[in-house]
Amino acid sequence: MSQLDLLIRGANVIDGTASPMRRMNVGVRDGRIVTDVEDDAPTKEILDAEGLMLTPGFVDPHTHYDAQLCWDPTASPSNLHGVTTVIGGNCGFSIAPLGDEDADYTRRMMSVVEGMPLEALENGIDWSWNSFGEWLDKLEGRTAVNAGFLVGHCAIRRTIMGDRAVGHDAGQAEVAKMETLLGDSLTAGAIGFSSSRSASHRDGNDEPVPSRSATEDELLALCRVLRDHEGTSLEFITSGCLHGFSDAEIELMTNMSLAAERPLNWNVFTIDSEQPDRYENQLKASNDAAARGGRVVALTMPTLVGLTVSFMSYSPIHQLPGWGEVMSLPLAERMTALRSPDVRQKLLQGAHSPEAGVFLRVADFSNFRIGETFSEANEGLSGRLVKEIAAERGVEDFDALVDIVLEDDLETVLWPVPPDDDDASWKMRQDAWDHEHTLLGGSDAGAHLDRMCGAPYTTEFLGDCLRGRKLLSIERAVKAMTDDPARLFGLKDRGRIASGYHADLVLFDPETIGAGDIVTREDLPGGSARLFAESKGIRRVFVNGQTIVVDGQPTDATPGSILRSGRDTARAGIADI
Repeated sequence: MSQLDLLIRGANVIDGTASPMRRMNVGVRDGRIVTDVEDDAPTKEILDAEGLMLTPGFVDPHTHYDAQLCWDPTASPSNLHGVTTVIGGNCGFSIAPLGDEDADYTRRMMSVVEGMPLEALENGIDWSWNSFGEWLDKLEGRTAVNAGFLVGHCAIRRTIMGDRAVGHDAGQAEVAKMETLLGDSLTAGAIGFSSSRSASHRDGNDEPVPSRSATEDELLALCRVLRDHEGTSLEFITSGCLHGFSDAEIELMTNMSLAAERPLNWNVFTIDSEQPDRYENQLKASNDAAARGGRVVALTMPTLVGLTVSFMSYSPIHQLPGWGEVMSLPLAERMTALRSPDVRQKLLQGAHSPEAGVFLRVADFSNFRIGETFSEANEGLSGRLVKEIAAERGVEDFDALVDIVLEDDLETVLWPVPPDDDDASWKMRQDAWDHEHTLLGGSDAGAHLDRMCGAPYTTEFLGDCLRGRKLLSIERAVKAMTDDPARLFGLKDRGRIASGYHADLVLFDPETIGAGDIVTREDLPGGSARLFAESKGIRRVFVNGQTIVVDGQPTDATPGSILRSGRDTARAGIADI
């Protein structure tokens, strides 16, 4: 037997198939896994893993690392949390293909719709590509993690139609050109196609993003292109992902899956015991599609991702009825408006109106926790709940909140306490995880950088399964974050610890695995900030056999593969997944 590059000795191995954990040695040779090796097997390096758990690397099925990977090859902080493969290009948004005059439009759109600081997009990327293949080539060999990308409908439409992509139907010749461009992008390596019809998705001009102007005929024509490209899939966002699906939306998603002969996934299936009708409605979308021979997969997070709220920058409260008009005012005018009792009353009424829909989740102002503050008047308030402060001051909760943010010139960082952290909601989540058409994941990592940090879900969930609620066995939890997403996207030889598979591995301490506090870091190009969380208990992360994280800290290695359809993915049909 030829020499191993690495022997991981005595680990408690969870192989990604949900088989019982067992103690064994795992070797690595030429970037591939070798299992059941002897203690004395010849090797260049030995890693003692006694008492530690070894799993396949985690696959995050929904990220927006398309831009960040251009300046940050590590895909941080996902890398620190054991993620070895990311899927980008979701929600209809990719940064390729790119027309000669479209870089500015694309930057401003991504800044608004995906919360990527415009300064980072302007300073961190050279935007020197046109085709999807040219962009992938720029990333090849330069990433720490494996990365696969869908091609976004907005990029396809903008490249072909220019300014007419917003607000105009495409002519027959334009649709044909879009089909050709999509086909070329898939041939170059895109692992699928994504689109959006969500009413919340607007571009840098405050207009609907390009994909929202597409007819159903155009959308289905593009879906059919996937039939000719092995190892591809669909991703789709529509307004019903937030509020519950209409019959027409369920019909459309099913037709998209059938047209492509591929699975379609959507993000994100939030679960709240106070909204049982929406829960049943959104599972029904998958059941109805399956009954007709399609497949619609709901992505759902196994942890609660905290959202920051701000009266200064765009955040979920801007979506509350009547709030957009006030929150879009220039700073001085906004502050003047917020001092008015009449304006406060109108905002409060809008926030609690039936029209708020799913955004009622962020309108529980009494249970906002004060994060960072920036004025002497607010010293000592960090970490406290608004209702506690209001009771001390003898004022209404909402008035106390607005008074606090006004003292900080609206810069106060606010953390809503999740309303769905109750036993009934967790029982519903546990039931949903057993559904054959749900998939755990959907961090949105790389996007919404100033108001959320979903990347730590992997380590948080492992800690919860080992030392917390224990809603899933550790074996099932690992499978849900490794083999299951790898199978959905048809990733070849990834997602399991098995001989011959790529050596994407995570070694961690089960006693301490978890995530650190979410903090602000000003480390993006142009000096802009993002939310960030360190990991706990991560000893090593390997990608293709090379170490990318040691004791929770990144290395300089860039062994990641840019995953290309057909070459790195397989399984073309719905029934094969």
